[in-house]
Amino acid sequence: MATQLVESVLSLAGIRVGTEGPSYTVQPLIDGVEVRRYGPRIAAETTVAATEEAARTVGFRRLAGYIFGGNHRDSRIAMTAPVAQSYEGDEGWIIRFFMPASRAMDRLPAPDDERVRLVSLPAESTAVLRFTGDRGPDAVAARTEQLLATLRAVGFHPVGTPTAWFYDPPWTIPFRRRNEIAVTVED
Repeated sequence: MATQLVESVLSLAGIRVGTEGPSYTVQPLIDGVEVRRYGPRIAAETTVAATEEAARTVGFRRLAGYIFGGNHRDSRIAMTAPVAQSYEGDEGWIIRFFMPASRAMDRLPAPDDERVRLVSLPAESTAVLRFTGDRGPDAVAARTEQLLATLRAVGFHPVGTPTAWFYDPPWTIPFRRRNEIAVTVED
């Protein structure tokens, strides 16, 4: 309990303690953009038909339910970062939690909620732009356009839909938040 309290207080200032994220190698590109190479990963995801911010909240709660015991084994799974959000057109928004690297697909419990699914993600190269502050729809759209314009300028070809990655809870002081826009690129 004391550990959770300390972590909550530190998160207010954007200090991340003990939260695992997917490992990667990095190659700086230009204008704050870097290309990361991720290995295969596993994620829990859900699709939410709502506004961008409402989908983030609903999806987060649904996925948190899964990792905090809403599964066939009633087992807890460690929270990781980032929380990912991408737009899938008429279907709505996909919200995704990455699973800890120590968990294999066959060792993860099935979700109790049929709207939560486990997916295997292939190794990929991803262009990423980090930013702090506001993570509302206008800020995410502006940073997405900035990333795509930078990629066009240097001849990189995005593959698929850009994704917003959020590393901190909403109560973190805005200028201390770590947010990123990411899009898969051709190798």
